[in-house]
Amino acid sequence: MKLVIALLSLYITLYATQNLNLIKKENPDSNTTLLVIGGIHGNEPGGYFAPAILASHYTILSKNLWIIPNLNKESIIQYKRGVYGDMNRKFAKIKKNDKDKQTVEAVKKIILEPKVSLVLNLHDGHGFYRKKNQGSIFNPNAWGQTCVIDQCKLKLKQPFNDLNKIAEEVRLNVNKRLLKKHHSFNVKNTKTKYEDEAMQLSLTYFAVTHNKPAFAIETSKNLSSLSQKVFYQLLAIEEFMKIMQIKYSRDFDLNEKNVAKIIKNYGTLAINHNILLNLNNIKKSLSYIPIKSKSNEFNFSHPLGAVKKRSSGIFDIYIGNIKVTSLRPQYFKIASKCKESYPFEIDGKKVFIQKASTFQVNDDFKVIKEKDYRVNIIGYHSKKADESEETISLKQLNKHYAVDTKNKVYRVEFYKNDEFCSMIMAKFK
Repeated sequence: MKLVIALLSLYITLYATQNLNLIKKENPDSNTTLLVIGGIHGNEPGGYFAPAILASHYTILSKNLWIIPNLNKESIIQYKRGVYGDMNRKFAKIKKNDKDKQTVEAVKKIILEPKVSLVLNLHDGHGFYRKKNQGSIFNPNAWGQTCVIDQCKLKLKQPFNDLNKIAEEVRLNVNKRLLKKHHSFNVKNTKTKYEDEAMQLSLTYFAVTHNKPAFAIETSKNLSSLSQKVFYQLLAIEEFMKIMQIKYSRDFDLNEKNVAKIIKNYGTLAINHNILLNLNNIKKSLSYIPIKSKSNEFNFSHPLGAVKKRSSGIFDIYIGNIKVTSLRPQYFKIASKCKESYPFEIDGKKVFIQKASTFQVNDDFKVIKEKDYRVNIIGYHSKKADESEETISLKQLNKHYAVDTKNKVYRVEFYKNDEFCSMIMAKFK
């Protein structure tokens, strides 16, 4: 039975295409694919934190799910609708010198892939849509809490061509799980071809004019928290998966409290395969990070992880629009043929610790001396150039050099002939 499950289990592919991250969760022998696109507008975080959770915490058991969690990366980092203008108004035509052109053309190609069966474009919109005017927040001009369609049906008879019927089904089922009564979802038909020239330039209209079923999910900017927006986004996405008969499981119960916890988990950042930083509870700034002067490799466990280098050389680390920390580099040449693990004595027990990892310590630790290697324990002040064979307890470390806000995690760095090898984290109880 385990072998059968293994053979049928999904595989995930994460790769960059034209600077665009596409995450594929697929099953063999299936051509039914839901494409979820987040982050076309950088100041609508519900629209990109939801697909990030979809990518990290959902398992697809049948058919296929493709996810682009952060389409407009630079705008997300700057928390702007569009640094180079509104990307969602560039799908009918775009200038050759437009800085969004490469991204727009890349996502167009993905939308038109034969395998793509239905497209969702995720947003946060202002107010709460109502068919009748009920004030400045609740009115027909609002976009929040809607499933948006460009027209009722596609021309061709094909799966999922009845857009209005699908949107109404999603609306009905989402409204069964409202956090508050006034959060109710509605269907908004923009009747794009005849009544909305701006929407004629949009991603969803590009899709439907190429006979691809497409919808926008708009949660309200007037909801009280990001967790509420993401909760409703995920509810709606799950309803679309049910309609498409995409079977799935998730590793959490879908409620606002759990969503809030997941949003705050920023995961890890690996740098050049020899440094691993836990981004949770990390200090706002870390200094003297040993990296190369150029061509550094940054790998995040979180789908929304991004790095922006300032002109001063400081690296700002982001998860979505949230700046988590800043790294002040100290440039080193990376040593070749470094060890994969290093000998320690932790609480009196001799062990080997893998490079770019974290070990737990109750009382004290020391690094056992290795030929040709030098150890630097950041926060421990010694007159020795090599701090191997020094027994280190928490009280001996300067808390200003801790990696985390609780002052429990400290860096142990290994050098070979004054070239950097690896960093290991010592985490005290």
